[in-house]
Amino acid sequence: FVDTPGAHDGVADEWSGLASSISDCLATMSALTVPTVSVVIGEGGSGGALAIGVCDRLIMLQYSIYSVISPEGCASILWKSADKKEIAADAMGITAERLDKLGLVDEVLREPLGGAHRDPQAMADSLKEALVRHLDQVSQQAEDSLLAQRYERLRGQGVYRAAN
Repeated sequence: FVDTPGAHDGVADEWSGLASSISDCLATMSALTVPTVSVVIGEGGSGGALAIGVCDRLIMLQYSIYSVISPEGCASILWKSADKKEIAADAMGITAERLDKLGLVDEVLREPLGGAHRDPQAMADSLKEALVRHLDQVSQQAEDSLLAQRYERLRGQGVYRAAN
């Protein structure tokens, strides 16, 4: 389950080995020989979220977001002002719907009216059904096929394809 705003970008965190820890997690998750399904249930931001998002199937709740950097961080880099976070968020395409259209998400789970917290049992039931279905599908694959497909999935993220 992915729900993290991401790592703090301070010097102290870099000195503590944060980047190395994220790198280790990315390597470990990519080499697991068992099927993996990740679910973004809230905010999935920065390297920490991406590290636990290395998976065979990615599910996002309807109102969740997922990105390599926070909109504030992106705006600070591009426009030297976090005030442009809305423009950055739109350009980054961080919503479940947009990421689904880009082919980066395997399923977007609809949330109850008002969000998942409005009807936790209904959301849990929907999530259980999706997890069982996706795990059943990826569990049918041989280990070498599973690893090869995971590798291709990761290598294909961020690849630009011109529209025909």
